[in-house]
Amino acid sequence: MILPETINRICIDDYAYDLPVERIAKFPLSNRDSSKLLTYKNGQIGADTFNNLDRYLQGNSLLVLNNTRVVHARLFFRKQTGALIEIFCLEPAQESLEMQLAFQQKGSVSWKCLLGNARRWKSGELQESFKNENKTITLRSLKIGRVDDAFEIKFSWEPKELSFAEVLEAAGKIPLPPYLNRGAVDSDYEQYQTVFALHEGSVAAPTAGLHFTPKLLERLNQRSIFPDYLTLHVGAGTFKPVGREGLKAHNMHIEQISISRHLIENLLKHSGNVIAVGTTSVRALESLYWYGVKLEYNKDAVFKTEQFDPYLLDQPKLTLNQAFQNVLKRMHQSASDLLTGSTQLMIVPGYDYKVINGMITNFHQPRSTLLLLIAAWLGDKWKEIYDFALKNNFRFLSYGDACLFLK
Repeated sequence: MILPETINRICIDDYAYDLPVERIAKFPLSNRDSSKLLTYKNGQIGADTFNNLDRYLQGNSLLVLNNTRVVHARLFFRKQTGALIEIFCLEPAQESLEMQLAFQQKGSVSWKCLLGNARRWKSGELQESFKNENKTITLRSLKIGRVDDAFEIKFSWEPKELSFAEVLEAAGKIPLPPYLNRGAVDSDYEQYQTVFALHEGSVAAPTAGLHFTPKLLERLNQRSIFPDYLTLHVGAGTFKPVGREGLKAHNMHIEQISISRHLIENLLKHSGNVIAVGTTSVRALESLYWYGVKLEYNKDAVFKTEQFDPYLLDQPKLTLNQAFQNVLKRMHQSASDLLTGSTQLMIVPGYDYKVINGMITNFHQPRSTLLLLIAAWLGDKWKEIYDFALKNNFRFLSYGDACLFLK
């Protein structure tokens, strides 16, 4: 693949910064909306609390939030030898199986998983029993073989009438980010979910959404700042740093997306005032635009955005209205009010944002694709902003403080 110079000349070392371990928020604040809010607009950096978010947004703005729900994706099995095996569920082994259908499977299912202590599990079936209210669940796992950098694991359980979602809810642990370097505590099961989490499927929270409370959402709505929702199921690849080989060697994770007709119509209605909550919402919305571009020259195109599509598609660029009208026409032809697909989109400096007019996000890891996405919006200003945050005691990463970036 021949990539344009805008990609090849990016040096990932330029997106490294010193993040002291004590600046990583290991636990959330007791009140979600009491976190700090770094603001950036018209070249000016400011500081406030998240509860005052409405002071910075215009009336008739649309807030787009990701309503995915984090699943209890970490399972632990003890072998008869005493060895502890961790199984981290990533996604259905059958790629065409939608996440919601995969969670509703009963009796057995095959998933792509990461393994902890894999060398101690060479063969055989693992089994554990768990209590769920008055029921005892017996869960078995069998290693089928390798799949890329993971393993295919077949799970089976009794009672068979339970769904896989119910089994994970009872047997699994919530998958905290690895950089927290701690086990989950009881409060994480509530705090590592957004208050609007609905559709199960993520192995990491859309963390910008963690700051919202029902009271704040209601106040925003009363001030004509309207929330609407999409679903992007966050994969474990979100924590994967870019290696020394650079972007051309980095394989972006594939994530499933669902977007309603109602949201697309809302995006058109509020064009010019769209604020994405979280990098997941940013990537989903920008992926939607590129799907509309593909439909311009292939009416049967599927909703699947590749990681370098914006940089390689040799087609005339469309206005936002043209692209979204293409998508709405396609949905009308298929008699569907819900668009489902996937994205691998990588947003890097040089990218021309098409949909959003601002974003709310947390502070991201050095050398990460998420930091590149921020730099694509801010330019070199990201360095000054992150330096300001470090000097002013902002808390970083998943349980940390928030930023509001406006033009």
